[in-house]
Amino acid sequence: MEEDNAAVALDNIVTEFHTYEDFLDSQITSLDLYYLEDEELARQLVELGYRGSGEVLKREEFETRKAAAEASRLSKRSQQKTLASVGKELKDNFLKALAEREEANRSGKMTSIIFIRDRNALGQEISGYIDYSHRLKTEDFHPYFNGKKRLLPRATDLSFYNWETQVSTSNVSANYQVIAENSSGLLFKNKTDRKILNVDPKASPGVPFLC
Repeated sequence: MEEDNAAVALDNIVTEFHTYEDFLDSQITSLDLYYLEDEELARQLVELGYRGSGEVLKREEFETRKAAAEASRLSKRSQQKTLASVGKELKDNFLKALAEREEANRSGKMTSIIFIRDRNALGQEISGYIDYSHRLKTEDFHPYFNGKKRLLPRATDLSFYNWETQVSTSNVSANYQVIAENSSGLLFKNKTDRKILNVDPKASPGVPFLC
């Protein structure tokens, strides 16, 4: 616990002060300058731990932590920029659910399969299963979250069926393998944990299968 508190204190220091010299100066009192009559000497004494009223922090550690903090800040800012749902006022529950899962699907913390049954531009009824993570990485989702475009299944998704033309397709994605010919119906096998996902709404999705 004490080590954690010390680490937090050091992180606060590198966040508060722009340069190592600024940190050293914060530890120097007017009395130190009065007796030493040399600002640089006062800084050296603080760095060595002979002067100062706070944490002893070496220049190398300050610069290392400073660089790590800056990298973390840039990473968070970059991540916010890449999230298509950020800053959008979402009223549709479906889009809200997609937004809640966007970051996890982009980063690889989660993979989600979306089932959609709707009509295409020709009025034909279509349905399919979409690998959300894969589509996020291969398509711009801003139009969807802006409400300018509907998310529809495609013939290139995990599974696709056109109810009017009876065209049916299935495809392997970066995250899932499709198991179409099975007595339990359509199944998807996660390539990472090797678990089988049963998309039958009447079945338990967590029940293991031998395939």
